[in-house]
Amino acid sequence: MVVSPEHPYLDKYKDQISNWDEIVAYREEAAKKSDFERSELAKDKTGVEIKGLKAVNPVNKKEIPIWVSDYVLMSYGTGAIMAVPAHDERDWAFAKKFNLPIVEVVAGGDVQNAAFTDVQTGTLVNSGFLDGLEVADAKKKIIEYLEENKIGTPKKNYKLRDWVFSRQRYWGEPIPIVKCEKCGYVPLSEDELPLELPDVESYVPTDNGESPLAAMTDWVNTTCPCCGGPAKRETDTMPQWAGSSWYFLRYTDPHNNDALASKEAMKYWLPVDWYNGGMEHTTLHLLYSRFWHRFLYDQGVVPCKEPYQKRTSHGMILGENGEKMSKSRGNVINPDDIVNEFGADTLRTYEMFIGAFELAASWSNEGVKGCRRFLERVWKLQDMLTDEEGFSKDMETKMHQTMKKVSSDFETLKYNTAIAAMMALLNDFYKKGSITKGELKTFLILLNPVAPHITEEMWADCGFGGRLYQQAWPEYDEAKTVENTVEIAVQINGKTKGTVSITRDCDKDTAIAAGKEVIKDKLTGNIIKEIYVPGRIINIVMK
Repeated sequence: MVVSPEHPYLDKYKDQISNWDEIVAYREEAAKKSDFERSELAKDKTGVEIKGLKAVNPVNKKEIPIWVSDYVLMSYGTGAIMAVPAHDERDWAFAKKFNLPIVEVVAGGDVQNAAFTDVQTGTLVNSGFLDGLEVADAKKKIIEYLEENKIGTPKKNYKLRDWVFSRQRYWGEPIPIVKCEKCGYVPLSEDELPLELPDVESYVPTDNGESPLAAMTDWVNTTCPCCGGPAKRETDTMPQWAGSSWYFLRYTDPHNNDALASKEAMKYWLPVDWYNGGMEHTTLHLLYSRFWHRFLYDQGVVPCKEPYQKRTSHGMILGENGEKMSKSRGNVINPDDIVNEFGADTLRTYEMFIGAFELAASWSNEGVKGCRRFLERVWKLQDMLTDEEGFSKDMETKMHQTMKKVSSDFETLKYNTAIAAMMALLNDFYKKGSITKGELKTFLILLNPVAPHITEEMWADCGFGGRLYQQAWPEYDEAKTVENTVEIAVQINGKTKGTVSITRDCDKDTAIAAGKEVIKDKLTGNIIKEIYVPGRIINIVMK
């Protein structure tokens, strides 16, 4: 079991906790972190076992060790969890870190090597009277058991909580409200907006924790918009979430000095077709910007109910040690250093090639060097350029396959596999030892979104005319993406002894003759049957 460092039970039972000083020290460290830092998946798990206390499983009466860890938040649920390390990534990482048992309770994975989280369907194991039940049925049965035995009742927990909207710092939108002793809190009139931040000499918070604005008495002391009497401005500022909840609307009409944006501009541009951001914004930013937008819609400010048509998130780039990059860990990569040593195109290529777009990936300096070598080989294609304008016959299928693959992968954010396809095509050019003008033009257009500088320069150096970025995207012919030749297995008595390449429409006699030629040194018995399954296998049955 794992409890939050802020859980009140810790104070309630502290006299029974033999390592109380250790718990207090851990609690103080946890207090220095934000909820996001504490709950992020990539974070190294920390914790302290509570000595002197045990929990008791109310169903099987077994004693369970209790740990304190900052990845459990007091603000969600009860601030305590019954860990299931076999089927939760955070619990699994915690159990691995502290060498705790990992017990499989839903069959289907290798839980000693990774958490098996696809448990919406599956069968329960190691679960007593629930063994053999499907997950959905097991949930119902355990709830019935808990209610019948008066142990517990079902309850829904929501992660949504009050939004703390004020910050005790200078940077941020000032809150346009004043406090009047007579009228209370009063908003500024619209003709007094926008309220702008005053110039300050220091951005450091005051000694009592107030915003730096609190020391700006000339700005703070004002008059009440309602009664005209003395009043004080609100000195807290809005959080960064305030501006980021609607800033994309301003892009529709950025120079408008009379309104957020004109009705015509917003009607033309909104909603946003595709919004992409970091994984850390997936929940809160999406939530905040959506209800902010819905409010503006209800007020008649924006023309559409929803802010985005599509929302995606990219994964995080970790340090070479697999941990989140931070100065304290000493694993931060300065992109300027990479650009200075390897070039901007190398950095861009590597970041797109590093892994699946939506997943976290560890940085690798060797990977950077590999992308640099790839681009150097691309540059040297000019040395093997021929005068032929179209595709050569032996490269036509490969060219159309690559056009199809890269086009599809770019549309679905699979940049790493698109680049891999272009690397494979590059290898084919080198094996052949030549490349036509038509092939190089197409290759450079495909590579341009990945390495815009080198491809644009090569386009100009080769005299292809115009600017590369203005060229039409190449279109593939589906019929030409199908290989005319296939490689199939050649077997003797059902066991593969070699392979042979033949055309797709090859007749049986030709195919078998070609296959027998490949394994002729192994044909030492009497052939009693010859089998050819078109496009799949050749099998020689011998006695």
